[in-house]
Amino acid sequence: MSSELRPSRLFVVPLLLGLLAAGLLGYWLSLRERLPEGLAMSNGRLEATEVQIASKYPGRLAEVRVQEGDRVKQGQLLARLDTRTLEAQRAQAEAEVRRAEENLAASQANVRLRESERLLAEQDLKRFRELFQRGHASRQSLDQQQARFDTAGAALEAARAQVSAARAAIGAAQALVAQLSSEIDDSSLRAPLDGLVQLRLAEPGEVLGAGGRVLLLIDPGEQYMNLYLPAAVAGRLAQGDEARVLLDALPERPLPARVAYVAAKAQFTPKEVETRDERQKLVFRVKLRLSEPAAVPQAKPGMPGAGYVRTAEVAWPAELQ
Repeated sequence: MSSELRPSRLFVVPLLLGLLAAGLLGYWLSLRERLPEGLAMSNGRLEATEVQIASKYPGRLAEVRVQEGDRVKQGQLLARLDTRTLEAQRAQAEAEVRRAEENLAASQANVRLRESERLLAEQDLKRFRELFQRGHASRQSLDQQQARFDTAGAALEAARAQVSAARAAIGAAQALVAQLSSEIDDSSLRAPLDGLVQLRLAEPGEVLGAGGRVLLLIDPGEQYMNLYLPAAVAGRLAQGDEARVLLDALPERPLPARVAYVAAKAQFTPKEVETRDERQKLVFRVKLRLSEPAAVPQAKPGMPGAGYVRTAEVAWPAELQ
């Protein structure tokens, strides 16, 4: 019986020793990777400021001048909608402006004519009153001159109203020209900042609605990582504090960063965090902004990694310097 148990014991003992050695090795590695006192970290993903280039008005896309991956400058023309209909409408509105200006000139000439007629009628009325007072004119003649004067005054007021209407017509036509010019300008989609074309979402010939997306730009000079940290850590951080970002793709190249924002209110950990238990914890969002994103062009938005912050005045470890 004892001879049958001896081989099994010889097999179990090395197995137990191997498991013990593996446990000790794992414990030693965990101690090695443990952060020094005064440092905290959290996983995150490198992100960049995104800008949607979209049409303000509906229309057909005439051209797209950039491709994915192109670098663009602020103010550069990226895409253009078909504006032939708008240009025809603007030409018609400009013709209406000229017609209204001609009507204004004619109305102003008519005002001058009516002013002359009223002045003449006023002078005649004054003379007839003097003649009537002297007995050299009848009451009927005086009444006729009064009616003539009143008619001239009414004609003058009507002429002045025509001038006001002509000016209003000019203003309306000019406003329509300005509106159409603005729509034509807005149909030329320009870069609002220096950036990089991330996505090309529409092609020439497509009909877009108001707000139809054409391109997605990112600002490579504005890269950041959002961390979700407990109150004990977030409460010790302030805007401007020094930080580090270490990407999985560049483990040997820590990226200098600064604390750009610490949320004033706690939230549940977002869904992208690994486990359900962790998502139930209340944390504070902390935004780390890269200090010199252009210095490491290999760092690209979307890369996963970890962010490190200091909760005390301690030196950065060698691997984070």
